[in-house]
Amino acid sequence: MRANFIFSEVWIGLRRNLTMTIAVIITVAVGMAMLGVGLMINAQVGMMKGYWDDKIEVSVFLCSKGTAMPACNGKAITPVQRKALEDHIRGTQGVKEVFFEDQATAYANFKEAYSANKALVDVAKVEDMPPSFRVKLVDPNNYQPVIQAVSGQPGVAQVMDHKQLIGKFFGMLDKLSFAALAVAITLVLAAALLIGNTVRLSAFNRRRETGIMRLVGASNLYIQLPFVMEGTIAGLIGGVFAAVILIVTKVFLFEELVAYFAGNGTAQLGWNDVAQTITITMGIGVVICVLASFLTLRRYLRV
Repeated sequence: MRANFIFSEVWIGLRRNLTMTIAVIITVAVGMAMLGVGLMINAQVGMMKGYWDDKIEVSVFLCSKGTAMPACNGKAITPVQRKALEDHIRGTQGVKEVFFEDQATAYANFKEAYSANKALVDVAKVEDMPPSFRVKLVDPNNYQPVIQAVSGQPGVAQVMDHKQLIGKFFGMLDKLSFAALAVAITLVLAAALLIGNTVRLSAFNRRRETGIMRLVGASNLYIQLPFVMEGTIAGLIGGVFAAVILIVTKVFLFEELVAYFAGNGTAQLGWNDVAQTITITMGIGVVICVLASFLTLRRYLRV
């Protein structure tokens, strides 16, 4: 009997404040979706950093015949210079492995990397590709000592660190993640205030019923429970909509992003991560709704 009464009160409250309830659902859905996207971006950035850290190298491009780089003066590196340079690189602190890439290998890698641009591949020739040393580091973040040790050595045309190429991209992702979380927190606070106002309005509209319940000896928790359940239902519905938004975002944003930057999907955000994010955001949404409802009633209903 008591359960039927509570569910009846919840249904009455949802019908009387339908517009406000819809507003709460939308606010919770958007807020939790933004929070979920922020968490997913953080997870994806972490995965991509781990993926690329293992592949980050220092490329030491060598002089070849006809190289236009000022350091080469049009002369190719000699075998003696190349051997001396390789020994110098291997002896540099922080170097893990050194690989030599000749022009034929560089051209094959170039064709594979730019296979989608047939015109560019057709124009390029083997002799256009500079030979190079690919240097793997013990700590990819500590690349400056290696660059300083190699720069200016005989036969070196240019030194390039891959960390510099993707550093700005990861910096942009970090800023995007921070902005998403900041907007999400703002929307979560807005949702809490909106839920509180909805509960307050619902309590005011049903002040006669709650007064009668008080007179017949109903406990404070028994009177508050229908209002708290209204907020919980709104939070759950908003969480479901947020989950749909997160799934769509994963399919159409994160998978495309990783396919472009990681290629083989090694750093792909998994569905387990998405499910965990959905669980966290839905739980946070429900907790916010319950707390906002309970605290608002304690302050304004004075039951």
